[in-house]
Amino acid sequence: MNILGISCFYHDGASALIKDGKIIAASEEERFSRIKHDSGFPQKSIDFCLKFGKIKASDLDYVVFYEKPFVKFERITLSFLATAPKARDSFVKAYKTWLKDKLWIKATLASKLKIPSSKILFSGHHLSHAASSYYTSPFSSSAILTCDGVGEWTTTAWGVGKDNLLDLKNEIKFPHSLGLLYSTFTQFLGFEINEGEYKVMGLAPYGKPLYVDKVNKLINQNKDGSYKLNLKYFNYHLSDKVSYSSEFIKLFKVPPLDPKKSDQIIQIYADIAASAQKILEDKLLVIAKYIKNKTGEENLCYAGGVALNGVANWRIFKEAGFKNIFVHPAAGDSGGALGAALYLYYHVLGNKKKEVFDNVYLGEENSEKDIEKYFKSNSIKYKKLTYKKLEELLVDKLINKKVIGWVKGRFEWGPRALGARSILADPRNKQMKDIVNSKIKFREGFRPFAPVVLYEEANKYFDVGDEPFQGILEYMLGVVPVKKSQRGKLGAVTHVDGTARPQFIKKKKNPNYYNIVKAFGQATGMPVLLNTSFNLKGEPMVNTPEEAYSTFMKSGIDSLAIGNYLIEK
Repeated sequence: MNILGISCFYHDGASALIKDGKIIAASEEERFSRIKHDSGFPQKSIDFCLKFGKIKASDLDYVVFYEKPFVKFERITLSFLATAPKARDSFVKAYKTWLKDKLWIKATLASKLKIPSSKILFSGHHLSHAASSYYTSPFSSSAILTCDGVGEWTTTAWGVGKDNLLDLKNEIKFPHSLGLLYSTFTQFLGFEINEGEYKVMGLAPYGKPLYVDKVNKLINQNKDGSYKLNLKYFNYHLSDKVSYSSEFIKLFKVPPLDPKKSDQIIQIYADIAASAQKILEDKLLVIAKYIKNKTGEENLCYAGGVALNGVANWRIFKEAGFKNIFVHPAAGDSGGALGAALYLYYHVLGNKKKEVFDNVYLGEENSEKDIEKYFKSNSIKYKKLTYKKLEELLVDKLINKKVIGWVKGRFEWGPRALGARSILADPRNKQMKDIVNSKIKFREGFRPFAPVVLYEEANKYFDVGDEPFQGILEYMLGVVPVKKSQRGKLGAVTHVDGTARPQFIKKKKNPNYYNIVKAFGQATGMPVLLNTSFNLKGEPMVNTPEEAYSTFMKSGIDSLAIGNYLIEK
């Protein structure tokens, strides 16, 4: 049975193909269109999934859209009527978009895929999130939490998964939203909503949570985790331009930060970031602890855009009482495409749950033929090496403070670079952070870089206990303490507060990536590398040889390894 899941028209457009429950391919549209967070119809992603699966659209048994457009349209309409005429401008703008594209998803899918509309089904937004995490987890029973800005009506939901069934009965509805609370601070601090939330998380350790009392005035939470925002401080339900109100500005007694200054560390804004981060963590913990007590489950599956906040994830794991926590690597809306397909296959069609998530490398791969063709047609000098020889050369370069562009195998599913489209560097040299930031990534200097470490060696460097936990740390979705004895030795990847967002790599998941980390460890005594996404600021991660070479030439990367090919400046 072939099922295609699709998400688009809000955040990150994406598609995912499953065959008899096995995940065959999945990708965000941005990886092909080269438009960051491309929310348009994911035609190129769909084409890739079908091609990789060796099927045609006519071979699809079902196509599942990740949310219910008419329910979402109902929320927009009723929200306008409840606040009219204040939201008139944003409502008129939204109506034009909805009447043009968003309401007619079924017809659009049938037309573009040339399939009968009877094959097209719809999942709920938060059900898609929940399914993306639960059905790819190793658990047969689990508590489930979803949290994002807003789906159709829901902003936070919880329930349980048991065998092949999902039960997501408890919810909090718009306009009350932890995701929108955090995105309001994102905009107030000069960053772009739906793009800069991780920058708030990165800025927070430079500040102190001096404003938690003020942030607490924005939200009232009950013992059962349910909450309501004090809407007088917000404007997102009235406008699509400004999320905070004049009362919000009065409360903090400073103007919103000019986006042109958002790359600077200005103490009062860093303190506000720290306060917003702490309140988000605290509120999520109340919810997670209640879910634990109510369900009695040992495991937690967690998804939604807020689940990309690695600092909060680690606190939930350490403090909420769960034995295990699993976050799907594509926790945001792109992951909803996969979740929608899995929800149909397991919950609706009644198939037995099985562990289907073998690894995170579900995208396109560059063939040797395509790599050589590009190099030769553009007169680019290259060396073709055995992997072992390439590994030796790269380790030598890394030890000598060189920065490597690394393209190997199928690209990653989700927003994190996990060793298929990565920039690699020596993590021991504290100056390497500034080198990569200023000469290659061209991004804010306060943002930390992440380490990759051998799974079996991880607890020597990171304070994670005797058994490194896989559910979030394999996918770079948890921020953990670096051991005090190692912080000076891992200067380029240790954040100002002594933490890091590591990837724990297992050999079976990515042998070549694992081997280069291991070889670096054998040469230096430290099996850790700096790993960041292979892209420039504002661009998606590279995919093709052309994109990799272009980024290589535009930046301060010293050497480029694509497959077993090496290019040097």
